Amino acid sequence: MVVNQRTIASSVSLSGVGLHTGNVSTITFCPADEHYGFRFVRTDLDGSPEIPALAEYVTDIARGTTLTYNNATVHTVEHVLSALVGLQIDNCRIELNANEPPVADGSALPFAELLLQAGIVEQKAAKDYLVIDTPIRYTNEEKGVDIVALPNDDFRITVMVDYNNPALGSQHSGIFNLEREFMTEFAPARTFCFLTEVEMLHKQGLIRGGSIDNAVVIVDKDMSQEELSIMFQSLGMQQNIMLGSNGILNNNHLRFKNEPARHKLLDMLGDLALVGMPMKAQILAARPGHASNIEFAKKIRQLIEQKKLQKKNQIKKRDGFVYDIGDIIKVLPHRYPFLLVDRITEFDAEENRIVGYKNVTINEPFFNGHFPGKPIMPGVLILEAMGQTGGLLLLNYGGLQENKLVMFVGMDNVKFRKPVIPGDQLVMEVVMAQRRFNTFTLEAKAYVDGKLAAEAQLRAAVVDKEAKQS
Repeated sequence: MVVNQRTIASSVSLSGVGLHTGNVSTITFCPADEHYGFRFVRTDLDGSPEIPALAEYVTDIARGTTLTYNNATVHTVEHVLSALVGLQIDNCRIELNANEPPVADGSALPFAELLLQAGIVEQKAAKDYLVIDTPIRYTNEEKGVDIVALPNDDFRITVMVDYNNPALGSQHSGIFNLEREFMTEFAPARTFCFLTEVEMLHKQGLIRGGSIDNAVVIVDKDMSQEELSIMFQSLGMQQNIMLGSNGILNNNHLRFKNEPARHKLLDMLGDLALVGMPMKAQILAARPGHASNIEFAKKIRQLIEQKKLQKKNQIKKRDGFVYDIGDIIKVLPHRYPFLLVDRITEFDAEENRIVGYKNVTINEPFFNGHFPGKPIMPGVLILEAMGQTGGLLLLNYGGLQENKLVMFVGMDNVKFRKPVIPGDQLVMEVVMAQRRFNTFTLEAKAYVDGKLAAEAQLRAAVVDKEAKQS
């Protein structure tokens, strides 16, 4: 069936200090209507202004992604957005009573766990996917950044980082299935920085809420314990800080061997949420950062505006098919010996197209009389099989409708091109050509081994099951 949009079932909140501003805030995730998307709401400001989570509203990318709209600003949105995207939530109102979400432990995990606690519910509207059908590339030669989006039936990201620093070296990571991998493999990856950056970042007015409890600090310079203590005291950080022996301050252990690369992927997941819709693409990124992520997202947004990229709905596939026989029986009223569709393998709501299969066997009851000694599938039953496939297309028009019937009212240009015999597999392709009120015209074709066996133009009406017959 069509993949529908999702939101959360109830409102949930989390409080804490912001990573860069140091401001204490409470973030509240709230359910939102279909097609709402993600919007941050500054409840501490007059009128509670909304800030849409879209790339064109990014105003700063200094160690985080900042959004500004209608004079309202929210900093460091990427971990919040990555949690929403990772859980495949489409619509959420994100209320904040300050200008930065809590940093929590520096990862997306606390937000993701909170959202799961709220519960995720499916909505009625179909989910819009942005289908990448041609390569899209962003390159910054000066910084050695290269990002490309390639056509793919699913959503995948592969990231490589190389800081030319022996304390970190080269790392790579990839996510290939959000549902299976996000919560356990990527949501826990924490933000990180190098020890040589700490003083510089603080002087820039950043990491005011940073600590060794919410960030991994990688030791990349020789320094005595006394020098380290003096530096942190001068920055107003009163925590007990130790150089440690494992290359990370306070001997903080990594959650993954390649945790920095996984966090870079997590950041990218959140930044690409600013495209405004989920994508079907393979993203390959070398040395990405917030600046390059946002430029890439803006490039995609521009292509959407120019209508060079298309939005499409998506069907749920299970082991190579969309509907199995169990699904079909629930919807179509036909039963033995009149059910003539075994499975549906493709359903494209955007193009109003469906593909169904019928396996023809010698056990079909009609072969007893059509014809003895030379079994041939009756042409009218091939038409019926195409009609049932088209019926499933119409019942899915605007969402699966189990309370409807498809009644065929006419057929034109019927042609039978080749006989269908036991052992053949009918592949039926049906496209909606026209609609007028509740009446539809379908172009139907049936193939065997890639060769056209039958074709017809079918006209049908969708009616209520309970409608009284005259």
